[in-house]
Amino acid sequence: MNATQIFGLQVILSLVTYALIARWYIVPRLAGLELTAALTPLLLFHTLRTIGLVFLVPGVTDTLPAAFAIPGAYGDLITVGLAFLALVAIRLRWRRALILVWLFSLVGLLDFVNAFAQGIWNDIAAQYALGPGWFIPTFTVPAFVVTHMIVIWLLVTRGATYHAVGSSVHLTPQKELA
Repeated sequence: MNATQIFGLQVILSLVTYALIARWYIVPRLAGLELTAALTPLLLFHTLRTIGLVFLVPGVTDTLPAAFAIPGAYGDLITVGLAFLALVAIRLRWRRALILVWLFSLVGLLDFVNAFAQGIWNDIAAQYALGPGWFIPTFTVPAFVVTHMIVIWLLVTRGATYHAVGSSVHLTPQKELA
């Protein structure tokens, strides 16, 4: 197998492993929590996404193409900022907090889509020495993708149950009305 095949296999197997962990262990535990309590650890996890900034550090990886390194690093940093903002918003029960959670997740996922597209376009796995940066897309990114999917699942299935401070309106999911 060549470097690109190994890279792809590691990404896919990590993604499958994290999805199984989420399905069998994380989702069942979050299902019993109130929405704010369920979103909190997921958002906290994404505050660690600053790891992508290493693509800008000389000596950690080979000199990566700017089209890959700059958007990837700063996309991660923007996502971290949005994760912190969404975390504060839901913990303080701001009325529009879920909009920030959606924004965080959509920006974060789009950042990954762009990074993978640029990585494939530039054949990053085969053409550049990623050094310890190899573990970011093959080990950490799949974990972040799976947690983004859990966040979206929670927003879709339980977003209507969110209670903002001072809100006198209680939204009930459609399935409970029947």
